[in-house]
Amino acid sequence: MVEETTVQNTSSHFPDVDITQSVHDFAGTKGEYYATEFKRVQKSSSGYCWTFNLGAAVFGPLWATARGLWGLFWVFAVLELVVIVMIGQGLWGDLGSDKFARADRLQTNYERMIERVENAKEEGDEQGVESFQKRADNLAAARDKALAEGELAQAGKTRLLIVGLVLLALIKAFEGFSANIAYERQYTTWRTDSTVRSGLSWKSGLLGVAIVGFVYIVTLIRFTSGDPPDYVAEFPIDNRFYLGVAGWIDHYFDMASRNFAFLFSGISQGIRIILDGVETLLIGTPWPVVMAVILVFAYRSAGPRVAIFTAAALAYIAVLGYWQESMATVALLGTASFLCISIGIPLGVWFARSRRAYNFARPVLDLMQTMPSFVYLIPIIAFFGTGKPPGILASMIFGLPPIIRLTTLGLKEVPKDVVEAARAFGATDMQILRGIEVPLATPSIMQGVNQTIMMCLSLVVIAALIDAKGLGYDVLVALQYAAKGQGILAGVAILFCAIVIDRVVQGRFKDTEKGG
Repeated sequence: MVEETTVQNTSSHFPDVDITQSVHDFAGTKGEYYATEFKRVQKSSSGYCWTFNLGAAVFGPLWATARGLWGLFWVFAVLELVVIVMIGQGLWGDLGSDKFARADRLQTNYERMIERVENAKEEGDEQGVESFQKRADNLAAARDKALAEGELAQAGKTRLLIVGLVLLALIKAFEGFSANIAYERQYTTWRTDSTVRSGLSWKSGLLGVAIVGFVYIVTLIRFTSGDPPDYVAEFPIDNRFYLGVAGWIDHYFDMASRNFAFLFSGISQGIRIILDGVETLLIGTPWPVVMAVILVFAYRSAGPRVAIFTAAALAYIAVLGYWQESMATVALLGTASFLCISIGIPLGVWFARSRRAYNFARPVLDLMQTMPSFVYLIPIIAFFGTGKPPGILASMIFGLPPIIRLTTLGLKEVPKDVVEAARAFGATDMQILRGIEVPLATPSIMQGVNQTIMMCLSLVVIAALIDAKGLGYDVLVALQYAAKGQGILAGVAILFCAIVIDRVVQGRFKDTEKGG
């Protein structure tokens, strides 16, 4: 057994190796059968050959669980579930029940409308007779259509049953043909890893029976019953619990908003000071100066090609009248990115030094990065109201995780021997950080900066929903009034802003790499 573990998995490369005893040890029951089939599989150059396992074809997912092939179990179970539902609907399903129920409702309304026709005749209201009769005819036509659709659905039961049986036969054939190939791969893994499941486990088989029985029965009840029980169709809930939890959240949000109003106001005011400075620089400065500075910066950072593209993008923005809105968007983006980088890089350094702090912060970062962006706007509005500072705060929540994670990753990947060598020569922690760790981690940090800028831009646009203005506001207005042209033009302006910023930052990053 020890010698066999060093042998490759294909006996075509090692034709003299006899795996019979090894397969007996692995499979337990039916060891001779599996030894023969595994040899056939291994002799195939592609790893696939004509082999059929009758037990796997008959028992499908149950065979897979008994043999420890849980991945194959879920594939078999899902495939069988689909066709079993089709067969169940063909045998017991009431496919046209919803159509017939609609026809009954239409028939009731039709009879009421006929009564109105008769009443109008008795009153001599010819105009009413004509109007009610027309409505009655429309109801009759809709009733007949619903009846025809219901009968067509009922007639399709036989066809559905036949298709389901044919598909079931094909799936069973697939299960039989794929079983030995999958089991041989598990055997190959087992030869080098003794922790891999081997043998036939009745406990796993019974667990598979329980899972399959529960899933199949409940699903059949749901899809074959014309009126399935409420507890199957929908999760049984008590709205009082929902209202209680929602009310509890509202209460504590309101309480925090009242008690810490001074803190939230101070944060908003601090952000407003930075934003006003950036807006004064971008919007208050004459546009030719701002455009020239941007072009020079693009040329110096990323070269002539990016500078030419930047000139074309700025011309598009200016000619279509989006200059002020674009600069407002860039001001929001610049403020949010500046704050994210100022906070994120120090936190990344701290987390790289402290495993405990990073383990504590990791779930918080996961929450910030995975929660839908629109959800950020709810607590922001509750605590900070609407406007540009709240929009920047929402962008910061979404943009902080990349710069923190990539700064931490870059510093952790700095070679330890280099750090130890510097420390051996008497360098302090701050000297090591500034002279060794940060320069070596700069590529990762710059990637974090780029990702943070892009994520802040994406949420700055969404923040127009809370009155953050900028180009996002033009897109929002276009959505509200279905102004297709306005929305597309504003969207292209946002696209150009994103591409220019990305190319400039990437160009600066490449220069940093060359300089390093």
